[in-house]
Amino acid sequence: MADMTPSDTSGGPDAAALDEVVAFTSELIRIDTTNRGSGDCRERPAAEYVAERLADAGIEPTLLERTPGRTNVVARIEGTDPSADALLVHGHLDVVPAEPADWRLHPFSGEVRDGVVWGRGAVDMKNMDAMVLSVVRAWARDGIRPRRDIVLAYTADEEASAEDGSGFLADQHPELFEGCTEGISESGAFTFHAGPGMALYPIAAGERGTGWLKLTAHGRAGHGSKVNRANAVSRLAAAVARIGSHPWPVRLTPTVRAALAELAALYDIDTDVNAEHFDTEGLLGKLGPAAALVEPTIRNSANPTVLEAGYKVNVIPGQATAYVDGRMVPGGEEEFRTTLDQLTGPDVEWEFHHREVALQSPVDSPTFAKLRAAVERFDPAGHVVPYCMSGGTDAKQFSRLGITGYGFSPLKLPPGFDYQALFHGVDERVPVSALHFGVRVLDHYLKSA
Repeated sequence: MADMTPSDTSGGPDAAALDEVVAFTSELIRIDTTNRGSGDCRERPAAEYVAERLADAGIEPTLLERTPGRTNVVARIEGTDPSADALLVHGHLDVVPAEPADWRLHPFSGEVRDGVVWGRGAVDMKNMDAMVLSVVRAWARDGIRPRRDIVLAYTADEEASAEDGSGFLADQHPELFEGCTEGISESGAFTFHAGPGMALYPIAAGERGTGWLKLTAHGRAGHGSKVNRANAVSRLAAAVARIGSHPWPVRLTPTVRAALAELAALYDIDTDVNAEHFDTEGLLGKLGPAAALVEPTIRNSANPTVLEAGYKVNVIPGQATAYVDGRMVPGGEEEFRTTLDQLTGPDVEWEFHHREVALQSPVDSPTFAKLRAAVERFDPAGHVVPYCMSGGTDAKQFSRLGITGYGFSPLKLPPGFDYQALFHGVDERVPVSALHFGVRVLDHYLKSA
C-alpha cells in the first residue's frame, strides 16, 4: 500500500466512492434498526452489512455482542507511523423510532428521489456510517494507508443507554482501542445558514452531560372526594412545575466562550467574552439565527417529559412518578444537584435514572485546526466555528478510555435545509451532494490527521 502523508493529500476519493456512499446510506436505512429503549432493537443485520463491506476491502472486522443481536463492529486500519497515536472514527447503527403515517416517504424506504436520500438515519447517523465505509474502501482500491492507525467502530444502542454498544466496548474490550487518543463522530461540520452569505460549519468540541431523572412523590392514598393534604399527585405536580419553570443561571465553558468569540467576530460585534460582567444574553440577541448554535449550552437545563400516577379517577394514589431530561454543562453538576434538591422539596425524592459525563475538548489543538482546514478546503466561503452539543453521543462512553472527542460528520447543505430539525424529526433526509462533500472532506482529513 502507498503511504499517505500530509503533503500528498490532493488526490480525492474515486467515482466509485461517490456512488457507494449513496448506495450504502440508502441500503443501511432500509435495515430497520429502531431502538425504542426497551431492549428489542437488533442491530446485527446492519452490523453484518458493514462487516461484509469492510471484509471485501481487506479490512478485518470484529463483531462483538453483549446481548444477542445487539452487534458492534470494530476494525483497525494500520497506519504508516507506528509511533503516532491512533484515531477513533465511530458511528452508531441504531435509529430512533419513526411513524410511517407522519412521513411523506416511508422512513425505511431509503428512497433516492430528486437528488435526496430519504429515511430514518439519513442524518442520524447512517450517512456518516456510509461515508466512512466508502472512504476506507476507496483507500483499499488505491493502496492508500493513513499516517496513524485508524480504529473504526460501528456501535449498537447509542439511542438509548449505550450499555450494549460503546459502553460495553469501552468496559469490556478496551484493547481494541489501544493507542487511541482522539475520536470523531456525529453532529458537526454541517452547514448552518446564519443569514444571507453566512454559511457556518459548527464542529463540536464538547457535550453537555446527561442526567435523566426519576422523581417519586409519596403521599396518602384515599378517596378522590375527600380532603387530602398529602396528595402524591399534587406534590409531584408542584415539583415538576418548579423544575420546568426554573431560570437556570448562565455558566459559560471555554468551548462556549470560544464559540461566542468567533461568532461575534464574524458579525463584527465588538465584545470581550472573557469580561467579568459579559452580557451573554445581549450578545445572543445580536447573532440572529446563529444564536441557536449556542443558546442551549450556556446553562444547565431540566425538562419534565413523563408523568405516571393513579389508576382510577376517584382514587388518590399513594405514589406518583415523573421523569425529567436533565443536561449539565461541563463543571455544572454540583449546581445541578443542589438545585434539584431545592426544587423537588421535602416531599419528592429524585435520583439519576441514567447519567453520562459532560465532555470538553480543546479548540486550540492541532486536531481542531486540521478539522477546520479540511472543511474550508472544500468550502472556502464557509466559516468553521466550535460549539458544544446540547445532547450527547457515544464519545461520552469512549472518554472512559481517555479518548478526546469531536463532532465531525461533514455535510454541505443548501439554504433552507434545517439539519438540526431533522434529528429525531419527520421526513429525515440528506442531499446526495452533501454525502459527496462529506466523503471528500473525510478523505482529506483522515489522510492528513
